[in-house]
Order: sequence, then C-alpha cells, then structure tokens
Amino acid sequence: MATSKSGGLAGVVAGETAVATVGKEGVGLTYRGYSIDDLAEHATFEEVAYLLLYGEAPTRSQRDDFIADLKTLRGLPAGLKTVLEQIPGSAHPMDVLRTGCSALGTLEPEGPARDQLAVTHRLIAAFPSMLLYWYHFARDGKKIETESDDATTAGHFLRLLHQKEPEEKHRRMLDVSLILYAEHEYNASTFTARIITSTLSDFYSAITGAIGALRGPLHGGANEAAMEMIEKYASPEEAEADVMELLSNKAKIMGFGHRVYRICDPRSEIIQGWAKTLSASTGDTVLYAVSERVHAVMKREKNMFPNLDFYSASAYHFAGIPTGMFTPLFIMSRITGWAAHIFEQRANNRLIRPSADYTGPEPRAWTAVGQ
Repeated sequence: MATSKSGGLAGVVAGETAVATVGKEGVGLTYRGYSIDDLAEHATFEEVAYLLLYGEAPTRSQRDDFIADLKTLRGLPAGLKTVLEQIPGSAHPMDVLRTGCSALGTLEPEGPARDQLAVTHRLIAAFPSMLLYWYHFARDGKKIETESDDATTAGHFLRLLHQKEPEEKHRRMLDVSLILYAEHEYNASTFTARIITSTLSDFYSAITGAIGALRGPLHGGANEAAMEMIEKYASPEEAEADVMELLSNKAKIMGFGHRVYRICDPRSEIIQGWAKTLSASTGDTVLYAVSERVHAVMKREKNMFPNLDFYSASAYHFAGIPTGMFTPLFIMSRITGWAAHIFEQRANNRLIRPSADYTGPEPRAWTAVGQ
C-alpha cells in the first residue's frame, strides 16, 4: 500500500516483494538474498534465472534439467516465423520482440496445458531466436536455424548473431551482463507487468506491456543512447569538450545517475571491468578511453556515477553486437525478473489502482451546442 504522494512515485512503497532488494542505504543489490557481486563472479545466467523463478539456487541436476529444457524450446513455430518475416528491416528490434511475444501468445496461449512456468521457459529460450531470425531475414533474406546446442543463453544469442562459435570471453561477458540485468525490484517495466497481472490478464499480455515500458530511453533504452553518444567522439579530449558544452546547456547525459541508488550503481563496476578487458583484447584505443573521460567529467562536474547502461554499451560493442540489440538483450535477461514478479503478484493479488489529485476545472454546466 502506498504510504505517501510523490511525483513519479519516487519513494512511494507500492507493495511487497521477496524477489530482490535494491539500493538499501544508497547501495547494494541482492536477488533472493544473494549479492549481485557474488552472483556475477560465481554463477551463470541460467542458475540465476532458476533462482529467481523457483526461489532457491538450483542443485546441479536441477540446473542441468533447466538448461536441457531451454534447449528444446529455442525453435520457432512456422506461424511466428511468418509474422517475423513481415516486419520491415527498418523496425526497431524492441518492436520485433514486442510483436513476437504477442504473436507467440496467440499461437501458444497460456492455459491448463501451458502454465506460467512453461510460458516463462519458452520465452527465455525463444526471445534470442525471435530477434535473430528477424535480423537475418530482414537483412539478407536468410531463414536461419534458431536451435543450437549451446548450454548458455549468452552463447546461443552470439552464435545466432554471428553464425559461428562465439569467443569465450564474449560469451562470459554477455552471461555476466544478463545476470546484472535480470532483476531490479519495482522498476517501470516490472511495475507495468505487475499492474497488468493484477487485472487477471494473461502472462503474455503482462510481458508485452513490460517490453513497451522498457523501450523508453529513460528505462532500458539508455544503453543505446549512451553508445550513440560515445561512438561519435574521436578522442577523449573531444568527448570532454562536448560533454562540458552539453552540461552548460543543461542537457541530460544518458547512462548516469539512478532513481534509487545514491552512492553508486553496484552493477556498473562489474560491467566496466568487462568493457576494459574487451577493449584491450580488441585493440581499441578510443572508445573505452572516451567512456572513461565522460565518466570522469560527470564525476567532477556533477558528482554523478555511471549506471549499468553506460559501460554495457561499450562492452556489447566490443562483442560485435549491433546497437539496436542492446535493449532487446535487456529483455532476454529481465524476462526472468518479470516472471518472478508476475508469479508473486498472482499468489497474493489485489488490483493495482492508485488515486490521483485532480487539478482540472471546477464543476461547470454544459451548454448544448446549437443545431
């Protein structure tokens, strides 16, 4: 229940959750009691997905069974391929996944034969396949095979994208990134999913709505905006000069600050380490240096820290991932957190229906329009 009134619901407690804690005392992130640092260093995305969905870390056999099930669900039905083939190459990849999710919901609806866990497994497995089937068809007219035997979602995605065995350091970077993006309490897209769920709507509708919320640059789209900014600079000096001018014009610099965190984003340092590692391995001498300079300027001038999106942009770029796919990767990860919240909302449901303060005209009489 909300305890206060606030623009943008900042600081308002809108419910309870056992899924994650975010920003306690300005820092920290845990999934079901496990710190993000611990998970990013020692777990795989599939293990974290299982943790979020089932409430406890998997045993080895549970993890292996979970992975085996995901592998069997990567193929796409013919009807969905037909839908994806109609989407123009000019479409944003987020729109592709929004449409693909909705279409799959009509072909494989949730019901007695396909419960919420089955639908979740299906979407985790199928989202990379949807995006990359469309990508190759729209770009080259090629109908790729969407099944693979890779044990990881990260490896499956990279294999379909590049049509070859992925480099291990790219696979692990993406695996860690999926862990970092998997869950974040009552963010805009998760809250959207819970609101839709509270109406007793179906699982696919809740996820489709969440994708729509994530599409915006103030939520998931920030990583794309960050990449578009940093790649236009030829040197750290050019970056500093332009960012200083942007700040003087009170422009928003994407990828910095956070609604909840006050001291730092605990995920940022982890992905920054991967961006630095991949920068060195690719021989990059500009992009990472530009990122560091922008980071330094924002710290010096505004005392602002980078959020997860900022260094994720360069890390993804070094793995050869197109900028338009940055936010769809967010979906491929956050489906696990969204699902955990849908399960939780359904288990103790009450329609989410807040109130608003009216600021319109005082009561007045209607005057009929003459004939």
